[in-house]
Amino acid sequence: MSVRGTLAAAAAFGMLAGSAAAQDAESYTIGVSIPAATHGWAGGMNYHANQAIERLGEQYPNLEFVLSTANGAAEQVSQIEDMVAVNQIDGLVVLPFESEPLTPAVQSVAESGAFVTVVDRGLSEEGIEDLYVAGDNPGLGRVSGEYFLERLPDGGKIVALRGIPTTIDNERFDAFTQAIEGSSIELLDSAHADWNRDDAFTVMQDFLARYPEIDAVWAQDDDQAIGVLEAINQSGREDIQFVVGGAGMKEMVKRVMDGDAMIPVDVTYPPAMIATAIELTALHFTSPTPIAGSFVIGSELITQENAEAFYFPDSPF
Repeated sequence: MSVRGTLAAAAAFGMLAGSAAAQDAESYTIGVSIPAATHGWAGGMNYHANQAIERLGEQYPNLEFVLSTANGAAEQVSQIEDMVAVNQIDGLVVLPFESEPLTPAVQSVAESGAFVTVVDRGLSEEGIEDLYVAGDNPGLGRVSGEYFLERLPDGGKIVALRGIPTTIDNERFDAFTQAIEGSSIELLDSAHADWNRDDAFTVMQDFLARYPEIDAVWAQDDDQAIGVLEAINQSGREDIQFVVGGAGMKEMVKRVMDGDAMIPVDVTYPPAMIATAIELTALHFTSPTPIAGSFVIGSELITQENAEAFYFPDSPF
């Protein structure tokens, strides 16, 4: 885990001291605004948000949480406006459905004096939020690439799937290709599958039709990995040795834990980052520890040896 900006390394101390300090503190209301559970990763995020709110509500009696989930950017803007007008929030934790339409609404919250934490998808203007919490996208690509180097020391032919054309996808892909640069690993091709398992199935079908020999696949994302595996199964091909996804979906982590040869590892990009964001925001109101800047959660390689620590069977993701 890496910490950047002015977020103090003493945050852990603050977590310990916060509960006691909260007993005599004044009350605060924290709004939590996130997308609805429309796909696997978002479902996991909703699960971890609810878990964190329940836990922190018991730990800090002076904090009240207001959680809303939105099915679109317009709905999320409306919900945030209600949080300000009706709930008079002192703090906001928001994972924007889309950056551009959410920026004015979040900026308005910040200008009201509320503490603002933005998660994962940044706003379209810099400097609005007090705290930014996100996963390590370059780290996800680098860790994946390093595993390919370890598994294919004598080289091999691979294909890669990309996500939605965004900065996030570019950071992951660039770090992956840099990690294998100079090795004997040949990247035959790459294509966007938009972090969608159906699109990944189609992309992989195309790769299988065009390349008679493929040693491994970097799917980048666990939903995409599921589509890739289905395409391989339907093709009957036996040359592909392994597939590496990303994010830590529980079904994929279970396969790693069980020693599945096709899914030997996974790489974290945890939806639980929303819990980190809520907890750090709570600390802002319950401890003297300075909370500001950026908090980037590093990507870790999930192996059969450590998979149990990343397996949340009750989570929808």
